[in-house]
Amino acid sequence: MSELEAGLTRLVRAEQAEKRLPSVAAAVIRDGETIFEDAVGLADVASGREATPDTQYRIGSITKTLTAVAIMQLRDEGKLDLEDRLDAHLPAAAHAPTIRRMLSHASGLQRETPGDVRVTLKFHTDEELVEKLHTAEQVLPHGARFHDSNLAFALLGRVVATLGGLPYEQYVEEHILRPLGMTRTSFRARAPHATGYLVEPYREGVRLEQPVDTASFTPSGQLWSTVRDLSRWAAFIADPDPDVLSVRTIEEMRTVQVIEDHERWTAGYGLGLGLARDGERILAGHGGAMPGFIASLNVSAKDRVGAVALTNSGTARLGKLCRALIAKTIELRPCDPEQWRVEDEPPGEIASALGRWWIEGTELVFRWRKGRLEAREEGAEDWEPSAVFEPESGDLWRTISGPEHGEPLRLQRDGDGNVARMFWATYLLTREPTVFGGS
Repeated sequence: MSELEAGLTRLVRAEQAEKRLPSVAAAVIRDGETIFEDAVGLADVASGREATPDTQYRIGSITKTLTAVAIMQLRDEGKLDLEDRLDAHLPAAAHAPTIRRMLSHASGLQRETPGDVRVTLKFHTDEELVEKLHTAEQVLPHGARFHDSNLAFALLGRVVATLGGLPYEQYVEEHILRPLGMTRTSFRARAPHATGYLVEPYREGVRLEQPVDTASFTPSGQLWSTVRDLSRWAAFIADPDPDVLSVRTIEEMRTVQVIEDHERWTAGYGLGLGLARDGERILAGHGGAMPGFIASLNVSAKDRVGAVALTNSGTARLGKLCRALIAKTIELRPCDPEQWRVEDEPPGEIASALGRWWIEGTELVFRWRKGRLEAREEGAEDWEPSAVFEPESGDLWRTISGPEHGEPLRLQRDGDGNVARMFWATYLLTREPTVFGGS
């Protein structure tokens, strides 16, 4: 057993023992591959059946990440815009926040459907969800702050079904699970699966938890999965299969939309993905909870490392374990730096734009890298991203990431056809420092 495997195993075994978990399963991915998986404890106490990395657990709100990917697929197909109001796609909806605010938990809609669903365990049908939406509260103004809303994601599931032309579960199966080979992820339990428990606080025992079928809340938290399957999902969030979702769209989902933690600013939320800071490391993923089950998934896209942890106790927190598994992996087996390679020559029309430019007294360097035009301020910190551009028409380019994201870059040529100056976000770029106004 390697030093890394031994260290990761100790972390998992300590979590199970110290938090008194019937079982815990965990896995770590590195550079798209699963490099560690482990399971300890009993998946079912009564039968004495032990957990394995192929044991299914409920994953609760991690389901939301698949709902979000489905919405973004439909967006990329041109079937919706994130600024669309809900009633543009569900005309009978009594509340109408934008799709973006629903994805980022900034809609202000109440957390659950009206009624004591956590006691009655009676969730609305898909039809009732929209029909009775007028009885739900707008508990906060749109965009006021982060407020977790299972109701919002249930409604997003209705949007997926409406625009995707399939029942929500079938859409997710055909457009996400099957293409990614996630054969052990399902909306109903498939053997072997764990039994959910409440761990007794004052004695060494457990009680069976109530099984729950969430009906219209399925898009918020119905899925079951294994650490093996969720390893594939973690790898996808870090570096997606472009046949399922583009790299640019996943990057968009990993971009913070709202701060979740207003005390220390250590957590936020993107488009269907939770975001957390662990020191200087930014993690994307999600937690999940259902009666008798807790789940956690986190990835550091920059480090190309991620971790998943599942348990059949409803009273544990697994986020700290995932962070520790990621940190230990990066410490003992970081991914190799990307190898430098000779690339194709830049297009002739952009060659004269490369090199040093100035915005007044600020120096920038434009270069061609990985088939794209990039710009970086001289002296920028290592962690600061470069601006990346793509051609739009003729001498007009568009900033697609980094500083001035969304702004145009306009090239102006001299009589010989060379780029003589540029305008970026209306700022003039020249080959030498200039005072304000370009003189």
